[in-house]
Amino acid sequence: HVQLVESGGDSVQAGGSLRLSCAYSGITNNRNLMGWFRQAPGKEREGVASVYTDTGRTNYADSVMGRFTISQDNAKKTVYLQMTSLKAEDTAMYYCAAATGGTMGWAPLSLEARSFYDIWGQGTQVTVS
Repeated sequence: HVQLVESGGDSVQAGGSLRLSCAYSGITNNRNLMGWFRQAPGKEREGVASVYTDTGRTNYADSVMGRFTISQDNAKKTVYLQMTSLKAEDTAMYYCAAATGGTMGWAPLSLEARSFYDIWGQGTQVTVS
């Protein structure tokens, strides 16, 4: 049974930090693309950060570059999103997703790549005030 479970969401003040976790199970492919996405009320879902589990190569949205860091612990099968200098506009539901078959060359956080993320978690809420 393939599953992604996010945790770590909370309410914090602007300028604060949070670390989100995404524990995955049931994925047997050793080369996966794991991504963090977020969706605020009334807005489109956007890609935040991604990491290839075999190479560790990362990508970030411009809006979080320098503030968020994606990392992984392959032994624990967990992907993290360390968020610092949080702003009110970071408020959103954050989702973890896996593209187990890659993105056919599309940039990991591009809209075109979205459909290749075939496994999604249930989300964890981040509120910044």
